Amino acid sequence: MVDEHEVIVLGVGGMGSATARYLARRGVDVLGIERFDVPHARGSSHGLTRIIRLSQYEDPAYVPLVERALDRWQDIDDGRPTSLLHQVGSVDFGPSDSSLYQGAKRSCELHDIEHEVLSGDELGERFPGYDLPPEYRGVYQPAGGFLHPEQCVVACVQSAHAGGATIRARERVETWEASESGVRVETDEGEYLAETLVVTAGGWTGQLVPSLAEFLQPERQVQSWFQPTRPSSFEPEQFPVFVADVPEGHYYGFPVYRVPGFKLGKYHHRGETGSPAELDREPDREDERLLREFAASYFPAGAGPTMGLSTCLFTNTPDGDFLLDTHPDHASVVIGAGFSGHGFKFASVVGEVLGELAIDGGTDHPIEPFEIARLRSTTAP
Repeated sequence: MVDEHEVIVLGVGGMGSATARYLARRGVDVLGIERFDVPHARGSSHGLTRIIRLSQYEDPAYVPLVERALDRWQDIDDGRPTSLLHQVGSVDFGPSDSSLYQGAKRSCELHDIEHEVLSGDELGERFPGYDLPPEYRGVYQPAGGFLHPEQCVVACVQSAHAGGATIRARERVETWEASESGVRVETDEGEYLAETLVVTAGGWTGQLVPSLAEFLQPERQVQSWFQPTRPSSFEPEQFPVFVADVPEGHYYGFPVYRVPGFKLGKYHHRGETGSPAELDREPDREDERLLREFAASYFPAGAGPTMGLSTCLFTNTPDGDFLLDTHPDHASVVIGAGFSGHGFKFASVVGEVLGELAIDGGTDHPIEPFEIARLRSTTAP
């Protein structure tokens, strides 16, 4: 027998779980299909912490979305025995002429977001784990912080279950096709029909939607955890999350949380790209060295012995912005992809956007910058 639903969601990580939750809460009969476990550590929704910050240096256009996302995370968090959202504050820092610092400041000013501009010395005085050059500048934003990604996925799936959704893990999609009557999905376990398909498969999206593969580049990332030599300075109450633009590159970091280590990573770590199956999942000494050198330069009291290393994936678009759109050739297929290393914080609102596109055919959220056509126009001959 063929299993029929109103909407099928392919990929139940951060974006897919939030989409399934939104649809189930609207009374939609939704099926989620995940090739790994729920949650799992093969994609982009793991590692214990993911930054959420209102100071969107990338583009002020992201601010309305992240404000809505913060509101939605607070709603999802409400009443849970352990918190998903930890508002420890956020800092965007670098030399005073860096695009990151200037962009974060501009976003806060344009959208009237509470913030302070602090020098390197002022940051170190307020947050002793920071040890920055005095001429550096940082935008401190008290509403920022971090999310626990694995538990966010769990919370969304549990809410989806409560709304009647079916989630099937360890099931690999083999083919799908769309027609005027809807969509058909074949997996290694069965066949499913639905009115609408939502693809939120992270680094595997290009394989599932080959026409978009040229716009979606998976990239290997590595996260590290180092033992602080002064532990109190790296506790959540004393250490806001950060994003840094420094001569060595573009980095991010977190306080100690759940495991004994100060966590940090580098955006576009070593520039290693390829299919998810090709990318090396085992961290090595060069990964460790690259991250340790940054910690020793800017957070020396956090550069003690290594506690852990872990790989994850970015999925990058050519311009670094998301894809949130209906498939150009299939009105019954919705795409959420290309979150380029800064997407998890938006998952709660992305679930709304994709859910509305799937069942309403449109959304009031400002997603024009994330339409697929922009990329096709820039690559046209």
